[in-house]
Amino acid sequence: MVMEVRLGDVVRLRKVHPCGGYDWEVVRLGADIGIRCRNCGRRVLLERRVFEKRVKEFLARGEPDGSESLAGYGLRTPAHRRDRRLPRPP
Repeated sequence: MVMEVRLGDVVRLRKVHPCGGYDWEVVRLGADIGIRCRNCGRRVLLERRVFEKRVKEFLARGEPDGSESLAGYGLRTPAHRRDRRLPRPP
Protein backbone atom coordinates (compact mmCIF):
# COMPACT_ATOMS: atom_id res chain seq x y z
CA MET A 1 0.00 0.00 0.00
CA VAL A 2 1.31 3.45 -0.94
CA MET A 3 1.67 6.02 1.84
CA GLU A 4 -0.28 9.25 1.25
CA VAL A 5 2.22 12.10 1.29
CA ARG A 6 1.28 15.77 0.77
CA LEU A 7 3.25 18.94 0.18
CA GLY A 8 3.79 20.70 3.47
CA ASP A 9 3.71 17.52 5.59
CA VAL A 10 6.07 17.60 8.55
CA VAL A 11 7.55 14.17 9.29
CA ARG A 12 9.92 12.71 11.85
CA LEU A 13 12.47 10.29 10.40
CA ARG A 14 14.01 7.32 12.20
CA LYS A 15 17.60 8.59 12.08
CA VAL A 16 18.89 11.96 13.24
CA HIS A 17 20.32 14.42 10.69
CA PRO A 18 23.98 15.42 11.34
CA CYS A 19 22.76 18.87 12.44
CA GLY A 20 20.79 17.21 15.26
CA GLY A 21 17.29 17.57 13.75
CA TYR A 22 14.74 14.78 13.33
CA ASP A 23 11.93 16.81 11.71
CA TRP A 24 11.61 17.35 7.95
CA GLU A 25 9.11 19.16 5.70
CA VAL A 26 7.99 17.68 2.37
CA VAL A 27 8.77 20.17 -0.42
CA ARG A 28 8.56 18.01 -3.58
CA LEU A 29 6.43 15.05 -4.64
CA GLY A 30 6.83 12.56 -7.46
CA ALA A 31 8.76 9.33 -7.91
CA ASP A 32 11.25 10.96 -5.55
CA ILE A 33 10.29 12.92 -2.43
CA GLY A 34 12.07 16.17 -1.63
CA ILE A 35 12.40 17.03 2.06
CA ARG A 36 13.90 20.00 3.92
CA CYS A 37 15.41 19.77 7.40
CA ARG A 38 13.49 22.03 9.79
CA ASN A 39 16.62 22.61 11.85
CA CYS A 40 19.27 23.62 9.28
CA GLY A 41 17.30 23.98 6.00
CA ARG A 42 19.26 21.31 4.09
CA ARG A 43 17.31 19.76 1.19
CA VAL A 44 17.48 16.04 0.39
CA LEU A 45 15.88 14.01 -2.39
CA LEU A 46 14.85 10.43 -1.46
CA GLU A 47 13.26 7.69 -3.53
CA ARG A 48 9.64 7.24 -2.46
CA ARG A 49 10.33 3.68 -1.25
CA VAL A 50 13.27 4.84 0.91
CA PHE A 51 11.24 7.79 2.27
CA GLU A 52 8.37 5.48 3.29
CA LYS A 53 10.80 3.20 5.15
CA ARG A 54 12.46 6.07 7.02
CA VAL A 55 9.31 7.89 8.18
CA LYS A 56 8.60 7.29 11.85
CA GLU A 57 5.55 9.57 12.24
CA PHE A 58 3.68 12.53 10.76
CA LEU A 59 3.86 15.62 13.00
CA ALA A 60 1.64 17.83 10.81
CA ARG A 61 -0.27 17.28 7.60
CA GLY A 62 -0.22 19.56 4.56
CA GLU A 63 -3.30 20.64 2.65
CA PRO A 64 -5.31 17.77 1.08
CA ASP A 65 -4.94 19.14 -2.47
CA GLY A 66 -1.17 19.66 -2.03
CA SER A 67 -0.89 23.32 -2.96
CA GLU A 68 -2.85 26.02 -4.64
CA SER A 69 -2.43 26.95 -8.28
CA LEU A 70 -1.18 30.37 -9.35
CA ALA A 71 -3.69 31.71 -11.89
CA GLY A 72 -2.19 32.50 -15.27
CA TYR A 73 1.16 30.81 -14.62
CA GLY A 74 0.18 27.16 -14.34
CA LEU A 75 2.64 26.82 -11.46
CA ARG A 76 2.18 25.07 -8.15
CA THR A 77 3.88 26.46 -5.08
CA PRO A 78 4.82 24.50 -1.93
CA ALA A 79 3.19 25.61 1.31
CA HIS A 80 6.37 27.14 2.75
CA ARG A 81 6.77 29.49 -0.25
CA ARG A 82 3.23 30.84 -0.61
CA ASP A 83 4.21 34.19 0.89
CA ARG A 84 6.60 34.80 -2.06
CA ARG A 85 4.16 34.58 -4.95
CA LEU A 86 4.73 35.94 -8.43
CA PRO A 87 2.56 38.92 -9.42
CA ARG A 88 -0.64 37.95 -11.18
CA PRO A 89 -0.84 38.65 -14.95
CA PRO A 90 -2.94 41.64 -16.04
